[in-house]
Amino acid sequence: MKNGMKCLLFIGALLLSLDISAQQDNKKSWANYERFASQNTAMTGRPTAVFMGNSITELWVRTHSEFFTENNYLGRGISGQVTAQMLARFQADVVDLKPKVIVILAGTNDIALNMQYIELENIAQNIFSMCEVAKAHKIKVILCSVLPCAQYGWRKEIGDPSGKIMALNDMIKAYAAKNKITYVDFHSAMKDEHNGLPKNLSGDGCHPTLEGYAIMEPMIKAAIKKVAK
Repeated sequence: MKNGMKCLLFIGALLLSLDISAQQDNKKSWANYERFASQNTAMTGRPTAVFMGNSITELWVRTHSEFFTENNYLGRGISGQVTAQMLARFQADVVDLKPKVIVILAGTNDIALNMQYIELENIAQNIFSMCEVAKAHKIKVILCSVLPCAQYGWRKEIGDPSGKIMALNDMIKAYAAKNKITYVDFHSAMKDEHNGLPKNLSGDGCHPTLEGYAIMEPMIKAAIKKVAK
């Protein structure tokens, strides 16, 4: 009887925890609009640049926060996000902050199928739509190449994504050239012989370490300085 009661209590506690977890998840919007809401509201002054992205941008801020604070940059990267989510929160996390420059580093999670299947053309269109919104609000745009990656550790079943990454980068580069937008080619500067991130620049072959960001920082800083004039 005691064992039965313990079992019932355990099941009850488990169901309660799942219910609480579900309620908490229900409070989180699809695009995670609330992630930076309080920080955005508390903003004073105009940032020189806002970085829109995913975990690569989020970890950049965590790994080397001084690069952002010392240069009046803001990171608005959210781990796991795809370009449609970034486009959805672009108004609140970029436009409303009135930066001089927006740095867009996006697309790898779409290729990794983090949300669901999407054609490369549609990934590119989401990125280009962010550019069009920025230009409509007189925000200068910098487009970055998707970083090299030969395998997604969390999506090994999709195989080698390097070809799709390079194809998407070709689309981004062509759009940038056609629309006179600055394009920063991290991919060419960081790839190894397999078109992935080498071990000395990444712990998992997808996200840069401090050494990886050390290559990216002077490249993007020079680009921001040029377009923010």
